[in-house]
Amino acid sequence: MKTKPPGLVVVSNRIPVTCQYERGKLRLQTSSGGLVSALEPLLEDQGGVWVGSPGGYDSPEVHKLMAGAAHPKNHRYASVYLSAEEQQYFYQGFSNEVLWPLFHDLQSRCNFDPRYWRSYQDVNRKFAKAAENAAGPDTLIWIHDYHLMQVGRTLRAHRPEARLAFFLHIPFPPPDIFEKLPWRREILEGLLEHDLIGLQTRRDERNFVGCLRSFVPSIKIAGGEEGHTVVSERRQTYIRFLPISIDYPKFSEAAASAPVQQRVEEIRAHHSGMQIALGVDRMDYTKGIPERLKAFRSLLRNYPQFHRRVTLIQIVVPSRESIPHYQDLKNEVERLVAEINGEFGEPEWIPINYIHRSIPREELIAVYNAAEVALITPLKDGMNLVAKEYCASRAQTDGVLILSEFAGAASELRNGALLVNPYDEDGVAAAIKKALEMPAEERHRRMLRLQNQIRTANILKWRDRFFAAIKKSPAAS
Repeated sequence: MKTKPPGLVVVSNRIPVTCQYERGKLRLQTSSGGLVSALEPLLEDQGGVWVGSPGGYDSPEVHKLMAGAAHPKNHRYASVYLSAEEQQYFYQGFSNEVLWPLFHDLQSRCNFDPRYWRSYQDVNRKFAKAAENAAGPDTLIWIHDYHLMQVGRTLRAHRPEARLAFFLHIPFPPPDIFEKLPWRREILEGLLEHDLIGLQTRRDERNFVGCLRSFVPSIKIAGGEEGHTVVSERRQTYIRFLPISIDYPKFSEAAASAPVQQRVEEIRAHHSGMQIALGVDRMDYTKGIPERLKAFRSLLRNYPQFHRRVTLIQIVVPSRESIPHYQDLKNEVERLVAEINGEFGEPEWIPINYIHRSIPREELIAVYNAAEVALITPLKDGMNLVAKEYCASRAQTDGVLILSEFAGAASELRNGALLVNPYDEDGVAAAIKKALEMPAEERHRRMLRLQNQIRTANILKWRDRFFAAIKKSPAAS
């Protein structure tokens, strides 16, 4: 009996299961997160394939583990295996030493090694082949993020009538930053092979359109508030900002559960008599962790009335530890934590509680719930879902969100959050002071606005808006 072609093929750098070593043994770890919550139910409903890397290097051991992995009922995973060299040049190299810093306006951190670009193209072709093998003639192929911006070009060459969509999860830089990329035109032309391109914010859409006008002058662009249509020699592409979100009920229901509430009481009892400020980040130079720590130090220096009255819990999840910049950042963060605790700490009070590891989801929700103030102050971020998770986890509808104006979430959450410039050390310190002194009624009013916004524009709404945009794209007409 012939297998029915899948209705949807999702292509991302990683599939929702990851091969990783635990105590010297290779094991499979199931991934979670907003994208999985949004797309797995859709794949399960209509059938489909999720294409991506399971992590680890290409080896018989990884192949064997994936061959024996349990698959969801109505869809499957198609693994793309990468060699050690491909991981080094494609992932650590072009993806995270070129595109990641450039797209976050930190071009001084870029390493424009031509070997990285060659590997990026090769690996993108490998992903494209896996997607092509998985897709039927009418399948929608939905490609995700900066790792895979050339997949559409290969797919289009092999399947001119394919339905292709792309979503970028990180910011898109303005033309004066993007022009530093030696392969800028190839990236833009590869993206224009898609029928729909989704971006996080109106600013990202404006930047992308500006880059197209600057570096691909042969195209024609029309549109405005409801998106842009780009007409090139071969096709039309619809561009629209579609901010991603979270699974709001999953966080709010977990926050109200008895085990989480019990843990909240334990955390608050441990910090009795103090308000808790919270930072949760990956170890990444875009997250503004050193700048946040310096702002907290300014709070303690400028406003001594908060000594023994506030503590900062800073959770940092290890990331990309093989890249030298990240090891330097870890050293800087740990030095600042030690200096601040050394300057202000007392036997009964540690100003900064520093946690350098990933923590379980229920524990994280309990910490969200226990913290009166969240400090989400990236130097630049595509969206920053931590800000939304914090708000969704506030079971008592209180708490204050201090949010960087350079986070994508700022455009949606500005009516309830305290927006700050993360480079303004004294300004962030003043915002923390305002948050700590904010009356309960104002905290409630602000958090209610934030929760209503996130509840309404949740991850499923994002998914449905994306599919509605696909139907409006020129290829669907």
